[in-house]
Amino acid sequence: MPSETYDVRPIGRVRSPLTDPADAPKQGDEGAPPAEIVLDLDVAAGAAGLHPGAEVLVFTWLHRADRDVLAVHPRGDRTRPVTGVFATRAPHRPNPIGLHRVTIADIDGATLTVHGLEAIDGTPVLDLKPVLGPTAER
Repeated sequence: MPSETYDVRPIGRVRSPLTDPADAPKQGDEGAPPAEIVLDLDVAAGAAGLHPGAEVLVFTWLHRADRDVLAVHPRGDRTRPVTGVFATRAPHRPNPIGLHRVTIADIDGATLTVHGLEAIDGTPVLDLKPVLGPTAER
């Protein structure tokens, strides 16, 4: 199979008090501090329609991940059996795309303050998508 590549560019960056992956919670609902998503000004208009209280999926590029990992002990727990990385939420993987479900607390221009984001400071943001549910607009 021929090797294919795709150009993906960040739309912004995470601003967070978390600076060391070892200090970050494994998931956002496990004690992640409030964080900001700072959108690049050339894409900030894409946030129109987002509002405080909205839940969004944040796709990030886990830029400090090891891309050669194919198997891990889930959650780094060596008492658990080694598992293929695609069956886990491990950050170390061939394409280290992070997926985070967050709640918007505030929007100030191109900056979204969010709860539930465990990504470290400086993490590139690739995309935002609304969480869909029975009452969400599609």
